[in-house]
Amino acid sequence: MKTKNVMIVGVGGQGSLLASKLLGHLLLSQGYDVKVSEVHGMSQRGGSVVTYVRYGDKVFSPVIDEGEADYIVSFEALEAARWLPNLKKDGIIVTNTQQIDPMPVITGAASYPEDIIEKLKETGARVDALDCLKLAEEAGSSKAVNIVLLGRLSHYFELPEEAWMESMAAIVPSRFLEMNKKAFQLGKDA
Repeated sequence: MKTKNVMIVGVGGQGSLLASKLLGHLLLSQGYDVKVSEVHGMSQRGGSVVTYVRYGDKVFSPVIDEGEADYIVSFEALEAARWLPNLKKDGIIVTNTQQIDPMPVITGAASYPEDIIEKLKETGARVDALDCLKLAEEAGSSKAVNIVLLGRLSHYFELPEEAWMESMAAIVPSRFLEMNKKAFQLGKDA
């Protein structure tokens, strides 16, 4: 199988590292060679967090270059726009519609761009956008946005749902497992 590339992008504290760990576990369990790489930046101060997940028969590097991402999974709308150049021409963006103000917006030095989702679509990108925060809260915690996004991403993978659940059970702390299963299902069914 040709190597596939998934970028998981967001803001520090949103759970993108857990999402990449779960996705990596899932793909390994299905027999793929997997490489995962994390770039934290100023993540502890609300800055960008980027994780690369590459999988296939044989993967040599964990890094995804410009124009190579098959999927961009974005926890926040502006992060989807920021990483758009990394998407392949036929790639897919799975994004949360939530907006989190970056520091220049918070300080008043800039304003948050309007209609980001529409602007992404206007570039020709395939955009699958949903209010993951609302679904996560429905599942029981606003912190489950990451799992809602993975549920949505599962539409684009030909992997059995049981495998997703087994990886979730292996990665997510048991006290949060049922809530996360509900979050996954809500994202999948949205």
